[in-house]
Amino acid sequence: MLEKINGAKYWALIGAALLLSACANSNTGAVPETPTDPVVDTQEDVISQPTEDVTTEPMMEDPDTQSSLDAAADAALVYFGYDRYDLSSDARSGLQAQASWLQAHSSVKVTVEGHCDERGTREYNLALGDRRANSVKNYLVALGVDPSRIHTVSYGKERPVVTGTGESSWSMNRRGYTRVN
Repeated sequence: MLEKINGAKYWALIGAALLLSACANSNTGAVPETPTDPVVDTQEDVISQPTEDVTTEPMMEDPDTQSSLDAAADAALVYFGYDRYDLSSDARSGLQAQASWLQAHSSVKVTVEGHCDERGTREYNLALGDRRANSVKNYLVALGVDPSRIHTVSYGKERPVVTGTGESSWSMNRRGYTRVN
């Protein structure tokens, strides 16, 4: 019986040795070859290569410009009350002028920017600016402007038009601005 145990131990040791050798890493630490051709050879090679003729479309002239929209819609601005995103009657009349201009210029796309005054946290003002921008967009869509032509963005309190404290400064910063893309 002692011979059986010794034989079993022998085979167990052989099996363990085989398992360990199978798990051994055969990597000798060699670094794989990297391509020798650089992406850009030298600055001179790039400069000496002929350039392609790139034609760009000319910038749109009037009437499809920001100044045209500003003139038609009283500076493309709407103002909001403190902590509000509902549209006042003045804002609605300005947006009606914007909608008329956008319908007359059907190839123009715009971005509505939502802005806030400096009070409140950054996160809160970004959310409020988003609600303001979407309020403007939704009203323009209700007036017949294609929603795919209107993009919205919120800047919260990050881009004040007037610096300073007090209601006169804050009221100028609580705005929605329609920018021609």
